[in-house]
Amino acid sequence: MELQKEVNSLNQNPKLMGMFTSPGVQFERIKQSPKIWVPLIIISVLYAIGMTFMALSLDAATLIEQGVPEDQIDLVLTITKVTVAITGIVTPIFGVLISSAIQLVIARIASSTVTFKQLFSMNTYIMIIGAVGLILNMGIRYAIGGNPEIYITSLAGILNQDKAGVLGTFEVFGIWSVILSAIGLHKTGQFSKGLAWTIAIVFFLISIGFGLVGTLLQGAPKL
Repeated sequence: MELQKEVNSLNQNPKLMGMFTSPGVQFERIKQSPKIWVPLIIISVLYAIGMTFMALSLDAATLIEQGVPEDQIDLVLTITKVTVAITGIVTPIFGVLISSAIQLVIARIASSTVTFKQLFSMNTYIMIIGAVGLILNMGIRYAIGGNPEIYITSLAGILNQDKAGVLGTFEVFGIWSVILSAIGLHKTGQFSKGLAWTIAIVFFLISIGFGLVGTLLQGAPKL
């Protein structure tokens, strides 16, 4: 009876919200029946909503701090808001595509039989965590003000930093996604636990590297 229930559970389609409550089950379902288009559309819509909140949170003061001439503020602010909102639609697509392609190369080296469709589906479902985090943080920023580049749920937000920098990469939903990536690579990607965690951590360290580069560039003297 219990075995039959387990089989029936795995035969069901994976659920996006299940990534919050039962990620292990969802990864097993993705392995059996990877879904792409519907979850990708939902994720893109959620990211578009979050990025729209970010766009609405932008103000003239933020752009002036970044060196935009005051006489061009209105035009640049309008263009920036539209660009940020549109970026929300394409960001999940390119993010999932690139990460899945890299993971597939590693999978072939590691002799894993995982398919690109399985990895693409897995990474799409994981992005629900980032999408919810984006909407939550940008919704709060829109309500209370402040730099929308700094997540409230990051160390930079908790410590009330002026710039996101490296501290901005240590963020609750981001770390949550890293953990799910490791679990997903093990369960869906059929990687060993050691390799799965190594890949997830390396991706996280790369994001920290980008944060460090951004901090250095922000501190560079203006020419």
